[in-house]
Amino acid sequence: MIEWSSPVICFGNIDNSQVATLGINPSNREFVDLSGFELQNEHRRFHTLDSLGLLKWDDYKIEHLNKISESCIEYFNRNPYDNWFKKLDYLISGSDASYYFPISNACHLDLIPYATSKKWSHLSIEQKILLLELCDDTLGHLIKNSPIKYLILNGQTVVDNLQKIALVKLQKENVQEWDLKRKGVYSVKGYSYTGIITKIGQVELNKEVFVLGYNHNIQSSFGVSLEVMTSIRNWLTDNIKT
Repeated sequence: MIEWSSPVICFGNIDNSQVATLGINPSNREFVDLSGFELQNEHRRFHTLDSLGLLKWDDYKIEHLNKISESCIEYFNRNPYDNWFKKLDYLISGSDASYYFPISNACHLDLIPYATSKKWSHLSIEQKILLLELCDDTLGHLIKNSPIKYLILNGQTVVDNLQKIALVKLQKENVQEWDLKRKGVYSVKGYSYTGIITKIGQVELNKEVFVLGYNHNIQSSFGVSLEVMTSIRNWLTDNIKT
């Protein structure tokens, strides 16, 4: 983890969201620039030890927690990482949901609320397991105490790990319109995932949350064309009833 960075409990106003997208963990770009230096002033997205005037996290007080929470809720009103979020916002926009003003009725969550200096794919299996075990109840409590009804899973890694921590087997179906071409042939199949969860980790949600997912990581899967994204958007629109 980036030890000096704050946890990111949500991106956007979770208390106003019936729709939430789900990723793995916050990008390091939420905290650092391309050169690896901490974002400062108007470029800052979330709080850090430095911005809060702390030497270590053990010194936090309630006002620091309030500032961290505010930075999460107000994320899309300041300096959001649009290169990442605009694509997801497009996918959910057909259901009249959006992260952005003036609608602001959707949010983004992560399986793990901590940014890491290495990309998820570069972490060891032991590191991944430890992070997931430490954080599964956090995600459960966030969803339990929110109005979220629909959880949109962005990519196969998210699908696989949510199934593990929610102890659920989602229904998998090939969607030919989502198949990706490699060298002129369809070599990467596109799959949809649907299901219902009522528990995450040890947390009973006390409600049914509808899960809709796809195996392509919209931001990083090579070959995800506008046509594929539009088809996924239409599928989500047909399945989200807010």
